[in-house]
Amino acid sequence: MRPVVQFVCAVIALLPGWLHAQESANDCGVESIVLGIAQDAGIPQIGNPADPAWAHPEQRRLATSLALVDRDQGKRYLFEATPDLREQLQRLDQLAPIEGGGLGIDGVFLTHAHIGHYAGLIFLGHESAGARSVPVYAMPRMREFLVANGPWDQLVRYQNILLRPLEDATVTSLSDVLSVTPYRVPHRDEYSETVGFSIRGPERSVLFIPDVDSWDRWLSEFDRSIKAMIETHDVAYLDATFYDDHELGGRDMSAIPHPRIAAAMDRFDALAPADRAKVRFIHLNHSNPARYADSSERAQISERGYRVAEEGERVCLGN
Repeated sequence: MRPVVQFVCAVIALLPGWLHAQESANDCGVESIVLGIAQDAGIPQIGNPADPAWAHPEQRRLATSLALVDRDQGKRYLFEATPDLREQLQRLDQLAPIEGGGLGIDGVFLTHAHIGHYAGLIFLGHESAGARSVPVYAMPRMREFLVANGPWDQLVRYQNILLRPLEDATVTSLSDVLSVTPYRVPHRDEYSETVGFSIRGPERSVLFIPDVDSWDRWLSEFDRSIKAMIETHDVAYLDATFYDDHELGGRDMSAIPHPRIAAAMDRFDALAPADRAKVRFIHLNHSNPARYADSSERAQISERGYRVAEEGERVCLGN
């Protein structure tokens, strides 16, 4: 098959999931939409020329991001500003279009200051969109980092973004029926603290924790139980950077303390089947075999009652 034909076929293979997602919007008043499921650097990653995703675009994945669409208020929010922001906003425009011009971003919620989670803010700046007064919700150290360091401070000075405060376990109300609550989690906090988000709509709720070092440390250091959080939400998008400790040959993976999918499933197996079904693994590294739909690891995840998040999947939070 000629290269051009191969590329066209691969692109067509991408379409059904996104088209299905677009068709499934129905009349949901408030919904979340997954815009990316990969670790910060995306899939495939730089410096990995043998990755099959270079030749097969349908295997490519964007950095982890979630959108929140409030049709009742005519507003859209992003959770994370990733390096893939341009493509993610284009996808969001297809799935949940807005009327009129502009970016249609009514707020950006940031978890922390690692590149896959905030670097996309640069596209709101002078050299790109030249946005005006986009609210950016951030924790205290994250706000200080943006104000004190270039080029991010220019976004603040030019009022491309307006910083909005977040505080641990404190509710931010977006409407009478929609709220966001940050919860600090243990992680590498070189430049900022790290949080996950509880998003509560009129009828359903979503938990979004793309980065955490350890569920045990979350309990011991912050007195928060991941099992209890899963039980009190309808869907839980959880850090699944690595499947186990064997996927980075020659490296000491103890120095990269993300929860492993295999260990997480062992922990969560104590949950009721209905609660296990809430878990969506997200933030997959390019080395994670669970990225492949036909892998034995993906089969294990499914057999045990869990899921890997899919780009374009939607959760209706109510009307």
